[in-house]
Order: sequence, then structure tokens, then C-alpha cells
Amino acid sequence: MFDVLKQKRAAIGERAILELFSVSKDRAEDFSTTLGDLYFDYSKTQIDADVRDALLDLAERRGVTSYRDAMFAGKAINDTEGRAVLHTALRDPDGPPLQVEGADIRPALRDTLERMKDISRRIRSGAFKGSGGKITDIVNIGIGGSDLGPAMAVLALAPYHDGPACHFVSNVDGADIHDKLRSLDPKTTLVIVASKTFTTIETMTNAETARGWMEQGGGDCSKQFLALSTAAEKTAAFGIPAEQVFGFEDWVGGRYSMWGPIGLSVLIAVGPEAFDQFLAGGKAMDDHFCTAEGVDNMPLMLALVGIWHHQVCGYPSRAVLPYDQRLSRLAAYFQQLEMESNGKSVAMDGSRLEYVSGPLVWGEPGTNGQHAFYQLIHQGTGIVPCEFMVAAKGHEPDLHHHHQLLVANCLAQSEALMCGRSLDEARGLMAAKGLSGDELERQARHRVFEGNRPSTTLIYPQLTPFVLGQIIALYEHRVFVEGVILGINSYDQWGVELGKELAKSLEPMVKGETSADQKDGSTAALLAYVLNQA
Repeated sequence: MFDVLKQKRAAIGERAILELFSVSKDRAEDFSTTLGDLYFDYSKTQIDADVRDALLDLAERRGVTSYRDAMFAGKAINDTEGRAVLHTALRDPDGPPLQVEGADIRPALRDTLERMKDISRRIRSGAFKGSGGKITDIVNIGIGGSDLGPAMAVLALAPYHDGPACHFVSNVDGADIHDKLRSLDPKTTLVIVASKTFTTIETMTNAETARGWMEQGGGDCSKQFLALSTAAEKTAAFGIPAEQVFGFEDWVGGRYSMWGPIGLSVLIAVGPEAFDQFLAGGKAMDDHFCTAEGVDNMPLMLALVGIWHHQVCGYPSRAVLPYDQRLSRLAAYFQQLEMESNGKSVAMDGSRLEYVSGPLVWGEPGTNGQHAFYQLIHQGTGIVPCEFMVAAKGHEPDLHHHHQLLVANCLAQSEALMCGRSLDEARGLMAAKGLSGDELERQARHRVFEGNRPSTTLIYPQLTPFVLGQIIALYEHRVFVEGVILGINSYDQWGVELGKELAKSLEPMVKGETSADQKDGSTAALLAYVLNQA
């Protein structure tokens, strides 16, 4: 499938990216795309017009457009689970009728969103009270998609956060919930338990602990617990009234779910108007994805750049580098979005993939990363394509000089990756320091930057709820396009199942209740050591 592109890659060889700007004075404009005030630049890559045409041809041959239309129409494109994929509908509840299994899903979406807004208004105003009065803190208990999305978004939208303080518990490690609860008042804390099935072991273990903490501290669990779940019988058995339960359908995958009830903590934090703007940003990207053609389609081009770097060039990872402290959890969120979606080895037809699937995704916010792993990015022996993000404007006008320095650092990094520093330039630096001879040469070689390392840059006007919605939807559609091209199902995650099943069987062994005789030698030895130390 990638033979033609790999031939083009071989023909390019070590051609300098910088030379492409000499060939075309309009390269920066020609190899970028916009959506409103969102600006995506991919000119600092080896992709030229010929390669781009081949990438676009690949997308056409793989049926990206028809799969996209099927997804938005509610077809069961998640065919290993027999489900539609309609997280996009959550951000468009007022859209035209949308049939799933013979029923229009829009009315239920509108009803759920209005219920969410109603309870958020009552919590924020103080009309919804705990046993000790107005709710001061929210504790969201979930894991994976029930945690990463809202935890990332609440932090990202801190300038708009005027509701109760939000805390997130995900790890089954008791340290997580202990450290989150110890400074809170159980009489004024609201706990949100986020689990579609209400059986997720980590979440339910933490929920039981939170319930015990609240009961012992004088809180009212029947009033101060909400559930984000479709398991009505289980939430009722837990003691949560039906009016405090918010469900969502199986056509919303966990890592795509914060647009609906899983985003309730975000809604409570920033309020209905800001949350509506978040949804509107996502819908704006949906509309763009469905209507923009070819090089003008931002999610498509972002995906094709990813395919070029990973499947064609063979770069094993990509770094997500937001120059925005409030996006410090974005790389972790995208890590799950990409790696849980496209970390597959089996094609839709059941055959084994003959090429690599999704890349390793990692990153940290700038400028912190510059003092951590950028050494490897600039001078390591491997190449890591970098995806920079930065706002043109910050939220702190009295600290504008900070933001100017932040932007300068972001742009400098992509320039340095592309341009590098030659040996002659390094020699000049060392000569200026008074070095000469062999020592000059030795020191100069340590200061060479090979350059010619690819990057993209996404610039947005300011990190608002609308813009955050755009960015998240942009990357969701990027994952979709890459999955279609690879011929895999991006919407199941069977890879998380086996370890969970084995953990259940190991728990009684860890407790010393059953024997580990049937386990492999390593696992049995590890268990024995733990039991001896406990």
C-alpha cells in the first residue's frame, strides 16, 4: 500500500527541508491550511507537491470520504462490536434527525444535555447542597476516557473556571484517592462516579472508598453522589437516585466521550455557556472535516503528515509539544486517543497487518520539555517528528512579556530542528572562544545540530473553550483518517482486556487466599516476594 510513497521517500534521500523554501517562495502558504483563526503549518517537513498528491491519492483509494460519511450517518463502522461511532452527535444535539437502529437519537441527546446543564446551574448557584451547605469541591472518579478528557479540559479552561474546585481520581493506587480527599470536606464535596458499566474495577474500588469517607465524615451520599453510567440497576444498588444518573449510548467510545455526560465535571467547572462554546468548537471542526476538500481539509492533512512520517519514513514516535502550560495534560490525552485507537495488529477483515500501525505518542508542554528531552530530539540518533502548538495571545495581559518569550521559544525550536547548525558554524563559535587545533575540532563536533528534522505547528488565537473544542475534534478526526488508511477499527480496544482479566485472577493470590502454583515461574516468584514483604 505504501510502495509508491516509499519510492518517493527513497528518491528524496537526505534533501534539506530548508531547500524547499528556496525552490518555492510561497511554500509556507502552500503547505499550510486554516480554519477560521486556526492555522496549521506543515511546511517544515519533507513533503513536497508530488508527495502530497500521492498521499491524497492514497486517502482517496482507501475510501476516507465514504467512511467519513458513513460515520456521520450513524452506520456501524465499529464492526467488531457492531456499533455506530457518533461522539460527533454529542456536540450537535440540535442537528437534523439522525437514525440509529430506527430511532432518532437527537431528542435524547438534547434531554441529557439539558439535565446536565440544570444540575450544573444548581450546583454552581448553591441550590444543590451537600449536608454542610453549598458544594465547594467536585471529585470525578473514573479512569481512561472517563478521566483523561475531563481532567485535561478542566485544566485547559482554567481562566473560565468559576465553579467548585475539581479534583480527579483515577489510579487504583490508594495514594491517589487518599491524597485527593484528605484536604476536602465530606459535607460539601460532590463525587461523580464515571463508569459506563459501573463495573470498572479501579473506578468502583475508588467509589466505595469515597462513599465510606463521606459516610464517616457526615456527608449525605444519596445527595452527594452522581453517576455517569448506563447501568441503572447498578447505580441504584449503589444508592444513587435515578435523577442523579446521566447515561450515554454504546456508540460513544470512552476516549471520545467528554462531549457528553463524561464532561459533566467540565460543565460544572466552567458553566453552560462556556461548555456550549466547547461543543460549538468541536462541531465547527466536524463541519470543516465534512466539507473541505483535499489540501484545505485540516484533519486530513494532519493525518497524512502522520502517515508520511510513521508508515513511510519509519519514524517510530511523534512528540506533541503544546507551548501552553494549561495544556500540560494534552499529550497524555492524545496518547490514549491515538494509541488505544490505532495500536492494532489486525485489519478489519481479520488478517494481520503487513505494516506498522499507530505510532508512539508522547510529549510535555514547552518550555519545560526544552530542559528535559529536547536534547534527544535535536541531537539524538533517531528522528522524532514534533507537533508544536501555541496561542498567539495569552490570558494574562499583565504578563504579556512571558507570552512573547513563550512564542519565541516555540518558533525557535521548529526553526532549529529544520536548520540545525553546521560543523563550520560550530567551528566559528569555538574559534570565538579562543580554541584552536584538535580541541577546537572536538568541541565543535559536540555543538553540531544535523537539522533537517520535521515538525508541524498549530497556532490558535487564544485557548478558549471554542478553540479547545476545535483542537480535540481535529485530533479525533486525524486518528479516524489514519485508521481508515491503515484498514483497522479505531473504535474498539480489546488490548485492554487480557491484563484486566488476569488481574482478577491474581487478586486472591496477592491476598494469600489461593495458590500461585499454576502461574509461570516469574509471576509465582514475584507473588512470593510480595507476600513475604507484606
